[in-house]
Amino acid sequence: MKKIAVIGCGAAGMMAALAAAQGSGSVTIFEKNEKPGKKIYITGKGRCNVTNACDVNDFFGFVKRNPKFLYSAVYDFDNRAVMDFFENNGCHLKVERGDRVFPVSDHSSDIINTLYRAVQKAGVNVLFGTEILSVEAMGGRVSAVTYSSKDDPITREEFDSVIICTGGMSYPSTGSTGDGYKFARNLGHTIVEPRPSLVPFETKEDWCRQLQGLSLRNVGLKLFLDDAQDSKASSEKDGKPSKGKKKKDKPVYEGFGEMLFTHFGVSGPLVLTASCHYEKEKKGRLLLDLKPALSEEQLDMRVLRDFEEGLNKSFKNILGGLFPSKLIPVMVELSGIDPEKKVNEITREERSAFVKLIKNVPMTITGTRSFNEAIITRGGVSVKEINPSTMESKLVQGLYFAGEVIDVDTETGGFNLQVAWSTGHLAGVSQEQSAM
Repeated sequence: MKKIAVIGCGAAGMMAALAAAQGSGSVTIFEKNEKPGKKIYITGKGRCNVTNACDVNDFFGFVKRNPKFLYSAVYDFDNRAVMDFFENNGCHLKVERGDRVFPVSDHSSDIINTLYRAVQKAGVNVLFGTEILSVEAMGGRVSAVTYSSKDDPITREEFDSVIICTGGMSYPSTGSTGDGYKFARNLGHTIVEPRPSLVPFETKEDWCRQLQGLSLRNVGLKLFLDDAQDSKASSEKDGKPSKGKKKKDKPVYEGFGEMLFTHFGVSGPLVLTASCHYEKEKKGRLLLDLKPALSEEQLDMRVLRDFEEGLNKSFKNILGGLFPSKLIPVMVELSGIDPEKKVNEITREERSAFVKLIKNVPMTITGTRSFNEAIITRGGVSVKEINPSTMESKLVQGLYFAGEVIDVDTETGGFNLQVAWSTGHLAGVSQEQSAM
């Protein structure tokens, strides 16, 4: 019987182990934590956004890097298959806004327990508190792993196959500390630089910090990435301002939803999704639309109506119907209009500029938060060195990868967990095929 080692008892690891065991392999999971699914437990704010119920053909539009690599994995074990798995194993699910799928109980522990019970039922041997130190290969094929535990300081055991499901580097307190990258690199694999993704932005403006704790709903957000060299070229051409539409004027991301101001900048679902498109080598800036449901013309009419209803009021006292109270002083300051100026003294030009500001509140990105606050990791083992039809390494026979350790990442909404389920399942079922 083929001996299979799975490194990591998270979403990808348990699904891979389950699929491999059902194919009559002898499977052992090595997990350095003392319990399964530690990262699953905190996903979806403790509710676990299991997957997304979108049409499977639309799924790939939410994958930000290397979507074609996932075709075989996702079509082999798609979101409906994932939902059926949990439903058939007694964990009932529900679909919420944005096609996000959660357990009916709203407890991520139910997802973990359901999956772990299935793993146990399949006869998988799980070693908790056991850390893999190295993965060995001989003659171009996986040969053994070396591990340590409380009872055995150093143990070397031979395996026919190893599936690396160690996750990335986000939320390192859950055990995702980049171990899989080390194993892969030592076996000759290329690691695309790991970076935080689905992560809050740090901003230059002090007023963002003044608004700490303020949450805005139903707002629009655009992310622009300005190449420093392009910016210089666009501002000056032959000693004259460059004319025409610049590439930098086109947003790399545009979305609608909820965001939050913090002590360092901005966060919230809208910002986290925007971060998928951020490149730290470029100058990032955000434009916030506080009234996305209204065109500039419609908003101007709305502002004019408010002004007409309070002609003798000061500017700062006429804005209660437009913004939350905490935001009013900031918007007044950004407008450049004297807060004590009477509304009937505000010029058409000032009003027009104010309307444009409401639709385009500027923020300058200085960077992202660290892996400690990132939901996922961008980067990882290069997909060029992994067979997309099996998840097996193209460099080392018997070595497989699944989940976040691979250079594939998606937007929020359950898509990243679907990648874990799909790639884990494919790596697992491929064990039986490779044994033939």
